[in-house]
Amino acid sequence: MTALTGPRPKPRPDIQDSPWLTVAYLVFVFLPMAFLPNWPASAWMASLAAVAVFLPLHFRFYRADERHRLPILLLVAGLGYALIPLNPGGNTFIIYACAMLGWAAAARRAIALAALLLALMVLEFWFTLPNLPLFLGWSAMVMVIASLVLTGTLFSRARARRDAELRLTQDEVGRLAAMAERERIGRDLHDLLGHTLSLVAIKSELAGRLIERDPLAARLQIGEVEAVARQALAQVREAVVGIRATGLQAELAATRLALLSADVRLDQRLAPVDLPVPVESALAMALREATTNVLRHARAGRVDVELAMHEGEWRLSITDDGRGGIMTSGNGLSGMRERILAVGGRLDIDSPVGGGTRLLIALPADALAGTTP
Repeated sequence: MTALTGPRPKPRPDIQDSPWLTVAYLVFVFLPMAFLPNWPASAWMASLAAVAVFLPLHFRFYRADERHRLPILLLVAGLGYALIPLNPGGNTFIIYACAMLGWAAAARRAIALAALLLALMVLEFWFTLPNLPLFLGWSAMVMVIASLVLTGTLFSRARARRDAELRLTQDEVGRLAAMAERERIGRDLHDLLGHTLSLVAIKSELAGRLIERDPLAARLQIGEVEAVARQALAQVREAVVGIRATGLQAELAATRLALLSADVRLDQRLAPVDLPVPVESALAMALREATTNVLRHARAGRVDVELAMHEGEWRLSITDDGRGGIMTSGNGLSGMRERILAVGGRLDIDSPVGGGTRLLIALPADALAGTTP
């Protein structure tokens, strides 16, 4: 439980899009001039100068802290207002500023400031565009695009925050689980070895006193010390097996966190059953391997895990709605099959291409001594 199932998703950056990718939208600065003939050279020069000023601000925004982002985006908006009288394509910088607002301010403040920026742009269009149809068309188009861009940025920001919180939750769950496991191991070892070592010390001391006076009694005490030591060794080995084994519920919790962080839904239906340690460990490892395959290869959106009694045997099924087509000899499935066979079960795999994957682990009911459905 100290490590989550499967590979961890790569943390998202604060600003999700690449600065080099978003530079491509600068083509819209020049689009109006490309479609209208006889555009003055001053408009082209002003547009090129605005782009030259914008680029350092754009890349600076990606590296700036919170307090410096708002001034940068206001400068970007100012470029748009300065260019619009010469080239309506200057509205592109207003849209950039609205996108930046999604990262620079809280949602309500970002929406309010974006509305103010767009209102000023519409007012400028009123005075600079030659007729009413152009004014209405340009204003509506830019407002719709800017609204969509701002909404998408706010959603991306919320997603990035949620992923960051989820990573913290994963770390906290792992830390608490490790702490609880250390405490449990400490209690088990104290209960297991405390009485045994005390008994060994007492009998060894008694044998030392009797070794000259009554050698036969001393040998009996030494024999009992040996028997107690062997019994303690067997108990320690059994305890180590239990410590190494991963509980199915604990592995399921780790699986839920790992899938959630990858935006994969998990539905679980586990019947209450008291599994022997080797069986539970084998099932937990199978669940871990299956989840790893889902995260690495399946491209799934949903995983179903079910443990139920069916036709006289316990069945654990792990099903995903991914792309299927996995190789039964790869992806760690060979090792999974060996572990299941070792506890008397079988593993069936159904993975048609494009139809998802279903792993079915079946164990005879009599192999699970002491279970309770």
